[in-house]
Amino acid sequence: MTTHLEPEQVDATDAVADAHDDSPKTPSRFWPRIRRNKVAMAGLVFLVLISLVAIFAPFLTSHDAIYATRFQDILFSPGEEGYVLGTDHVGRDLLTRIMFGARYALIAGLEAVAVALIIGVPLGLTIGYFRGWVDRIVMRVVETVVSVPAVVMAMAIIAGLGPGLTNAMLAIGIVYSMIITRLARAEVFAAREELYVDGARAAGAGNNRIMWRHILPNVAPPLIVQTTLLFAQAVLAEAALSFLGLGATSNQASWGRMLRDAQNSIDRTIWPAIPPGLMVFFTIVAFNVLGDGLRDAFSREARGGKVGVGDVEAVSKKSSTKPIPERSLLSLRDLSIRFPRPGTHDDVSVVRDVDLDIGRGEVLALVGESGSGKSITALSLMGLVPDPGRSSAASIVLDGQELVNMDFDDLRSIRGKEIGIIFQEPSAALNPAYTVGRQVAEPLIVHLGMSKAEARRRVIELFREVGIPDPEKRIDAYPHQFSGGMAQRVMIAMALSCEPKLLIADEPTTALDVTVQGQMLDLIGDLARSRGVSVLLITHDLGVVADLADKVAVMYAGEIVEQGELAEVFNDPQHPYTEGLIAAIPRNESRTGSLPTIAGVVPPPWEWPSHCHFADRCAYVTDACRAASVEMRVSKHSLTRCVRADELDLAGVKRAGVVSIATDGGGS
Repeated sequence: MTTHLEPEQVDATDAVADAHDDSPKTPSRFWPRIRRNKVAMAGLVFLVLISLVAIFAPFLTSHDAIYATRFQDILFSPGEEGYVLGTDHVGRDLLTRIMFGARYALIAGLEAVAVALIIGVPLGLTIGYFRGWVDRIVMRVVETVVSVPAVVMAMAIIAGLGPGLTNAMLAIGIVYSMIITRLARAEVFAAREELYVDGARAAGAGNNRIMWRHILPNVAPPLIVQTTLLFAQAVLAEAALSFLGLGATSNQASWGRMLRDAQNSIDRTIWPAIPPGLMVFFTIVAFNVLGDGLRDAFSREARGGKVGVGDVEAVSKKSSTKPIPERSLLSLRDLSIRFPRPGTHDDVSVVRDVDLDIGRGEVLALVGESGSGKSITALSLMGLVPDPGRSSAASIVLDGQELVNMDFDDLRSIRGKEIGIIFQEPSAALNPAYTVGRQVAEPLIVHLGMSKAEARRRVIELFREVGIPDPEKRIDAYPHQFSGGMAQRVMIAMALSCEPKLLIADEPTTALDVTVQGQMLDLIGDLARSRGVSVLLITHDLGVVADLADKVAVMYAGEIVEQGELAEVFNDPQHPYTEGLIAAIPRNESRTGSLPTIAGVVPPPWEWPSHCHFADRCAYVTDACRAASVEMRVSKHSLTRCVRADELDLAGVKRAGVVSIATDGGGS
């Protein structure tokens, strides 16, 4: 199963980390990952030092790297007569030649990589975007070039251009451009099918703008990583070609030329070959480990992540001292989630100080408008906060296990086994490349250690339980062969396959026809009750809440504004926002005039006030509501975030014209 950002999840974060944003990563997310990678940092430091030595080489030595021949100083050992690394077969200082050789190595790498990028990126973008006959012809040429070793192909090109360092690097760059072309084409193939490209087209953007302003920034990370690796290969190629006499000439102190010159004295000492050889080796290793570090930094889920995708902070707040209810399966304290705001170096919070408790076998409904932060809150429980988000919590306890600061591998063992999730859009959450049977069997094999035959039998049983007809045959079908309702049944089977303790149902009926929504809800409710599974139900539909939930938590603008037993909250709400949601429930009656609505919209996170977040939309607002931030407190039977809760008499389902909610939590 692939992790997929569904519409509700995007709503919760679009204001600060829009999926259409052209920047592939933000510095605030990238640099902390690089700094944590000690090996990559060592490579970066080495390359910076080499670059400084190359730039300031004339000021770091009094010797001439080319013409300072002193035949009386031939083949001195390291340290002899003041030569730190000794001398070569004509008395030249090896340390001086090493420092000047760094210039040729870096310049050669820059030349080759520049040529590769100048040719490869536009070519890969063009053929990947337009495809067609040009793509087929270019790719045949690319495949021909990359099938031949780079140095051999470069030697063939040099035969036509002539020897010399510039010609050698031009030849290497042409060969490497084919690698860049192939990589860029593959990345563009995937990116051009994304919705943000369709959105740009719908907005009237031309092909060139879409390619260069929308697609290129999003495919840049793998190209950057490949560039560092090609830089290392270019340094090695330059050394090899210079050693063969096809690169640097005798009056150029490159490391490859030093290795060639060392042959003249190999019968007397091997030492002159060791310093340039080590420099080539360490430089290549430095570029490679830096490339690995960049790859990890750009990846969407770095190893070492805790709750959320890395950079999780354990915080200590007063509410973390609140006792955990005896029957609680999940207790969440002080969850906050931040995203960097595009164009700035500041973080903005999309979720603030959320506390939740879900009892064993209990259904908790999390309700609110799109953009309130419901889905992102649920994802944090599984450590799936989308990059570059950061989550922090005082405590997340699942059946006695503390998830905050849990090791990556330990948390991974909880996903799918102890916490299952049903996404909004099954057609997007299921991998189209694999059969549905294989995808449902995967958690059984990984978490429960079943054999393939055992897993297949269990998948058939699960398909039968969730109402998929003829499961023996449908198990080998692909996701596109299922209707929306059947695909959602597959998702439910996958979520329940390992008998999880907690099931997260994230708008499970959004993508379904009205005729099958009720079937899916009844199925989720029946399975949860028969298995004793706790459910976190995320929905906009308060009718669904009334039918399934035991408790309800109302979320607005990143905060829980009311929480309590379903019947008590619906019959006697304590927050004006809850009253507005109840009033907007569709009713089977004849009405005149406009439908009840809540004026305004959920503001973006950077516009959230320091006082009550609902104040600008509230009909009961006073100066006290704008005086300071509002904390959760007990009001009658509920927890609420309203300073006027004790004095307001808000309309519940009875006065709103909706049948009252039974005190046992079921039915409407």
